[in-house]
Amino acid sequence: MTQAQNPFFEEFKGTPHGTPPFDRINLAHYEPAIDRGIKVGLKNIDDIVANPEAPTFENTIVALENSGKELDRVLNVFYPLESAMSDDAFMELTMKITPRLSEYSTSISLNEGLWKRIKAVYDSADTLRLTPEDKMLLKRTYESFTRNGALLQGADRETYSKLSSRLSELTTQFGQNSLKELNTYKIWLTKDDLDGLTESSVEAAALAAKEAGREGEYLFTLDQPVYSAFMKNSSRRDLREKMYRLYSGRNTKGEYNNLPVMQEIAQTRLAIAKLLGYKTYADYSLANTMAKNPDNVYKLLNSLRDAYLPAQKAEFAELSAYATQLEGHKVDLKPWDYSYYSNKLRNAKYSYDEEEMRPYFELNNVIDGVFGLATKLYGLTFVKNPDIPVYHPEVTAFDVKDADGSYLGVIYTDFFPRASKRAGAWMTEFKGQYTDANGVNSRPHVTIVMNFTKPTESKPSLLTPSEVETFLHEFGHALHGLLANTKYGSLAGTNVLRDFVELPSQFNENYLTEKEFLDGFAKHYQTGEPIPAKLVDRIVASSQFGAAYACLRQLSFGMLDMAWHTVTGPVDDPVKFENDATASVAMFEPVEGTLFAPTFGHIFSGGYAAGYYGYKWAEVLDADAFAHFKEHGIFDRETADSFRKNILSRGGTEDPAELYRKFRGHDATIDALLKRDGITPTTTLPEKDLNRHD
Repeated sequence: MTQAQNPFFEEFKGTPHGTPPFDRINLAHYEPAIDRGIKVGLKNIDDIVANPEAPTFENTIVALENSGKELDRVLNVFYPLESAMSDDAFMELTMKITPRLSEYSTSISLNEGLWKRIKAVYDSADTLRLTPEDKMLLKRTYESFTRNGALLQGADRETYSKLSSRLSELTTQFGQNSLKELNTYKIWLTKDDLDGLTESSVEAAALAAKEAGREGEYLFTLDQPVYSAFMKNSSRRDLREKMYRLYSGRNTKGEYNNLPVMQEIAQTRLAIAKLLGYKTYADYSLANTMAKNPDNVYKLLNSLRDAYLPAQKAEFAELSAYATQLEGHKVDLKPWDYSYYSNKLRNAKYSYDEEEMRPYFELNNVIDGVFGLATKLYGLTFVKNPDIPVYHPEVTAFDVKDADGSYLGVIYTDFFPRASKRAGAWMTEFKGQYTDANGVNSRPHVTIVMNFTKPTESKPSLLTPSEVETFLHEFGHALHGLLANTKYGSLAGTNVLRDFVELPSQFNENYLTEKEFLDGFAKHYQTGEPIPAKLVDRIVASSQFGAAYACLRQLSFGMLDMAWHTVTGPVDDPVKFENDATASVAMFEPVEGTLFAPTFGHIFSGGYAAGYYGYKWAEVLDADAFAHFKEHGIFDRETADSFRKNILSRGGTEDPAELYRKFRGHDATIDALLKRDGITPTTTLPEKDLNRHD
């Protein structure tokens, strides 16, 4: 394949802002471009090692930072599309190239000559005239190498290389198994099975059946918006149980069984950690986080459990009594009952019905509202740019401009489920921000991907408040990328410590319950009528409903994650292991044939191994940060400027605890979170600042 034929063989040209030419990229381009990128990247490393001059910050650390650009250009497109546009051929290619990429990465981290130069610069750091950002790059580079085997000797290096390669294969296989099995589920129902379901759910199921050639029937899948709406509204308990067992029993048997995969992932990670001198993988992983060690993670998880558990028991007692009254007989709550009865109870208490809200959250209006939040806070504007190529017809690209009209970056939006897209929602980048050798600030291209309720033949995409919250969350990540203003790309945007990365995203979620925000964009998609004050009041009034359940649910995920990554030996019985790990926060008896871990992509195929607690860690931070806004006004520009300057723009250039103190003036505690959720601790919690560690 010639250079002219492969778009990856040179910097992207001919597109606005140098965005990827998706209209010219096809599957055949990736493998040769990756192979070429690896070859060029290794040549970059050889040049650094062979440099006859003594190691300096510029000729070693900065040179390493700038190496591998050709490979990055390919992978920055490949990996986002591997999650958003992955068919069988794409998955096959992923499995094929994963070992090569792992070998490439390991060969760099174990390059003895390169390590000697890095160590020489690090050891002389006190004599160098470095900026704070330079010092952080040096620190991060040194620690990256030590954490990836640079100190290993002899046979241990080969062992580490093999373990790393195998781990890459396993995590890729886990993710692919999850997507492939999810796409196998087709639940066909008749008109008699639809009791309680909303008009939009029924219409969507009818359309799906029609597109599948079975008009007159109703097709349901386990895609998140379909499953969530079904569990929330179907009055057929037998069908809710069926859906729950299908959804929660995925990847536990058959062709896409993830049980042996996740068991081997855990053991491979443990072997790597031990090889590097750590007791467990969690000890290894957490050494480079705000939490620092497993003890501090468990302190957070247990303190929140103790604070929220009494409230959760009170919630369930009320819910059980309500369900019993509603049905006229004793109801023993099961996992497939919670969404249904809690939705009804919430509606009974607050006249809150998410389906009633949908007409006021038409997707285009929500886009205006969510983007408009960044306009009010930071002065940003978003303009559709149809000249930017996109990777799917449903994707839209926007130019982002700063308050002074200057170009800030590009954001792509991708909202609806499809067979080639993984479940959930995420933000990533096709290009991160950095400052090049000529001092030019190279601006980022970010993308936010979600799985929202699709439009039907008669209605546009109408979102629930929960989906609006998801949009706000991912847009917070996007702002972290778009507002980056650093010198080095590896420190820009979301390249921060893992338990800090969720702060900007979860901070944004706070606006969903702010009347001043909702009044700015929520209007009926047919009449244009602004959302009635009574509906806004219901959203606000009901915002604490189920807070304890939601917290305990998140804690169960965090504890399960920590359990898998604090093992010191094989896990022979994953079912018993999961039940034991989550027992202290379990709200239902275990259901035979169901298990969460085999679909827990965050920790087994994503970047959250021993890190899922970070959502709760960041939630403490975001509640505390938003309390600061509430004190000064939720759209106060001075406060927003401080948040942008100290949090959003600085990326990983400074210790996150220091960045937070610069913004807030003090460390965060759990007080603001408890207040926001309406939780009054029944026990006295130890006074301990979140950002300080014993």
